Formats: sequence, C-alpha cells, structure tokens
Amino acid sequence: MALPIRSEYSIAGNGPAVFLTHGVGARRQVWDAIVEKLAPHFRCITYDLRGHGGSAGADQPFGIEEFVADLEALRMQLGIEHAHFVGHSLGGMIVPAYARAHPERVESLGLISTAAFRNAEARASLAGFVRKIDAEGTAGVVDTLLDRWFTDQFRRDRPDVVEARKKYVLNLDPRVYRETYNVFATTETGPWLSGIDAPTLVMTGELDPGCGPALNEKMAAALPHSELVILPALKHSILVEAPGSVIEVLLRFLLASERSYQ
Repeated sequence: MALPIRSEYSIAGNGPAVFLTHGVGARRQVWDAIVEKLAPHFRCITYDLRGHGGSAGADQPFGIEEFVADLEALRMQLGIEHAHFVGHSLGGMIVPAYARAHPERVESLGLISTAAFRNAEARASLAGFVRKIDAEGTAGVVDTLLDRWFTDQFRRDRPDVVEARKKYVLNLDPRVYRETYNVFATTETGPWLSGIDAPTLVMTGELDPGCGPALNEKMAAALPHSELVILPALKHSILVEAPGSVIEVLLRFLLASERSYQ
C-alpha cells in the first residue's frame, strides 16, 4: 500500500466533527451547500481525495486502502479522536471501509448515492466504462456522466451548475479520473457490511442508474443499525441538485446519532 498523501481540506463550524468525503472527479466544494446547514451544529471537515482539487498524489497508486489511509492521516493531523463520517458515491465506499479499519473512531456513517451487492452484469458494465475512459478520455464520457448525475429538468433550469460540475471532470488529470473511477467500479463492500456496528444512514435518489434503490435496500438490510431513505425523482448528484432534501435527512440523523453516542 502506498503512503498517505497530503490532503487539502477545509473546516467550517464548531461542535462534534463530521468528515465529508466526495466521489470520483469531484472536489470538496460539492459539499458547500450541505456544510452551510451543518456548520451551526457540527465541525465539518471537507477534503479533496488524492489527486483531486488541491490534494497531492496524482502520480501515486489509487485504491480503497490508500483512500482509507489518507482519511486516517487527516484525522490524526487534526487531532480528532472520533467523528461522524459521510461519503457520497465513491466516498460512500471509503467511509465504511474506514469504519471497518478504525471502528473506534466512528460515531456514525452516512452512505449517500453509493453501491454494493452489484451483480455480474453491473460489474461488466462498469468495466466497459473504464475501457471507454481508456479509449476516449474524460471528454468522451463526461456527457454520459452528466446524464447519470442530473435530471433533465435540473439540466434545463441550472446549466451553470451543470457546466461547473462538468469542468471539474474535464480539468482533472485523466489518469486520476481513470484510476479513481476504477476503484469505484471494482470495490465491493457487500461481503463485510454486516460487520459495521455504527449507526448508518443509507440514502440515494430514486432514479440513480448505478446506485439506485435496489442496491441500497440490500445495503441497509445488511447493516445492523441502518436507516434507508430514497429521495424521489432524483438521480446521482443529489448533493448538488437537491441539497435541501439531503440536509433535512442528514442533519436529523447526525443529531440523533450524536445523542446516542453520548
């Protein structure tokens, strides 16, 4: 396993700590609307994954173990003994893997728009998408991604937001995008989710094509202490398209988990 890298991070608010981990091709700013509402109650730590945004490591190995080690290194750097951990998409695979490696540090988990228990057909489709990235680069796949992420109505109403998210992908080192997406495509948390003891929120959009309700129902059933929430009529990028709906559920869950932990 590669050594942890220096992560670029931001902190907002005071109170119990919450680490917020983004997905493939994003950066910590995708959490801004969520942090705005969380910060009066929690100390929110957002950070860029290795090779993304301001973080180092673009030329280093990418794997779920490396992402977990980077998160643990950041926790140690900040001197936080225990926290809530919330992840979107790939981040929703990183944070349960972190909880598996460091259960004593975890108060609760939030798994947002992520996947487990994929079948052979889904795994083959993801492998094909990685090959498409190899052949065409991020420019060749970004429009497909936008269609998976945002509803048609949001793309019509907020082209500025969609274009900004598109630029995140196109401005990223193509190797970083490919390697990070491959981690998302090949990581399978399902076999060990039942061993995660922390209270866990499982949330996704009703229309998410790759991380949809069927997979999230299986995740929630496997986790010993879970709550499942399906947000209607939304696709993958619920943090960006519907932050109000996300924060309504997430804040309630975190406050209840904090009271239980105390």
